[in-house]
Parts: sequence; C-alpha cells; structure tokens
Amino acid sequence: MKRILNEIAQTSLYTTVTGSATILKTNEIFTRYAKKTGSVLELGPAEGLMTEKLTQCFEKVSVVDASSVYCAGIKSRLPSVEVYQSYFEDFECDELFDNIVLGHVLEHVDCPVSVLKHIKTFLKPGGLIFAAVPNAKSIHRQAAVIMNILETEYSLSDLDIHHGHQRVFNPDTFRDVFYRAKLPITVFGGYWLKPVSNKQIEETWTEEMLGAFMDLGEKYPEIAGELFIVSEV
Repeated sequence: MKRILNEIAQTSLYTTVTGSATILKTNEIFTRYAKKTGSVLELGPAEGLMTEKLTQCFEKVSVVDASSVYCAGIKSRLPSVEVYQSYFEDFECDELFDNIVLGHVLEHVDCPVSVLKHIKTFLKPGGLIFAAVPNAKSIHRQAAVIMNILETEYSLSDLDIHHGHQRVFNPDTFRDVFYRAKLPITVFGGYWLKPVSNKQIEETWTEEMLGAFMDLGEKYPEIAGELFIVSEV
C-alpha cells in the first residue's frame, strides 16, 4: 500500500490549475470557521499547498500522511511544520489540537467512520473538525451519466482512480459518516459549481471564471462539486 501511495504522489495532479484552486478554496472555507489562535492538524497534505497557507494563520501546524514522498517534500519546504508519516488509522501522538482538517481524505480510506472516531480523540474540548469531499451529485457527474461517460454518479472516474479514491459521497452519505462517528454537524455546505471536467476547464476557462464558479457552488451545495462539514465538538 505504501508503494501505491508513493506512486500516486509521484504522479500527483493536486497542483494542476483546478487542483490548486480546489485546495485553496478548501483552505478559505476552513479558515472562515477555524479556531484561529492555536494549533491545527492536517490529514493528507499532499504537496503542502494548504499547509503553507495554514502556517500563515496558526501558531502550530502538524500534518499526517502515509506517503514518504509527500512527507519529505513538506519537511524540506516547510521546516516549521511537524510531520508524521503514518496511516490515519494508525496515527498516534501525545498532543491535542484546536483544529483538525481532513481535506479530501474520507473518499480515500477503508472506513471513513473509523478514521473520524480515531482522529477526534486528538481534538481539544471545544475544538473543530473540518472535512471536505467530492460530491457524487455534482452537475458535472450527473451530465457524465447522461452522456454515458460514467455508468452512475457513484462510478469512479479516471481521475478518481488516479487519486486512489474508494468512493464518492453524496450529501446524505457524507453527513451519515459524521452521525455514525458521533460527531455533530455544525455547518454543512458546498463549493465549486462544476459543470464540466477538469480538462475542459483548464483548456478554456479564465482564472476569473474558475474563481466565480468556486464561489457560486456555496449557493447550491447539494449539486456543487465539493461538499464540506464543520463539526465543533
């Protein structure tokens, strides 16, 4: 499995135009709700695009990733960040955190409920968990079914497979993993009203268009490309 994770890391698409825009929008929304004074634990930082932004806002930033490639890259670029190389399910440390971020993590793991149950034990009382995942009900996935590109909205696309996704959530199944993990849902929302594929967007859209549709998705969370949940414990 570690070999597979490193293969994904070495052919990462997270820093493409659309990938970077998604991560930066995730960070924008997270910091809107986060406990600003204190610590943050980020799960699945990849190349550390969001991590770098977090270091500008929080007193202490720690990350967890199972890929040695990603961990080495962050240690090199962001020496102030505490880096743990571990599977999320196996992660252990003696510290409690004010904020925990799972930016596009739960679609990757074997059991999302188990990960949430485990990771919440590292949260301070009154702390906040933030999670974001792709949305099966996104209009671009619904259109792909009509065009026979995807068999169903829940089918894994080539991009899903490239990133190592195991599932695609809809709004109800995303909320359900929080309920089953005994975590309250303080805020539910979405972002990025995504009408077409990443490739089409990168070939034809301007930066202004991409930003506008990222913001527009907040008005239509049920059909947005990305979903998020804030859980204040």
